[in-house]
Amino acid sequence: MSTEHPKLSIGGVPVSEETLDEWVAEAERGYDPLTMRPVGRPPLGDGPSSVVQVRVDPALGDALAARAADDATTASEIVRRALRAYLDVA
Repeated sequence: MSTEHPKLSIGGVPVSEETLDEWVAEAERGYDPLTMRPVGRPPLGDGPSSVVQVRVDPALGDALAARAADDATTASEIVRRALRAYLDVA
């Protein structure tokens, strides 16, 4: 019988008890670490990244958001590109 867990869903789609049981059995068998994807953000350079916060006026923030949308990228990537160009760093 296919029952659905009342509180578990993925992307709004309920997960059945059978699927949940399969996932539990798979986890209990263990995973090969060599076949697993790394967890977390990909590195940006040679070492750990640091967070740098800056304040921008509303017009600059709007321009940054618009450029990121036009380029189909993130505001962070736009700022990284601009800093690399300004500071002449690869």
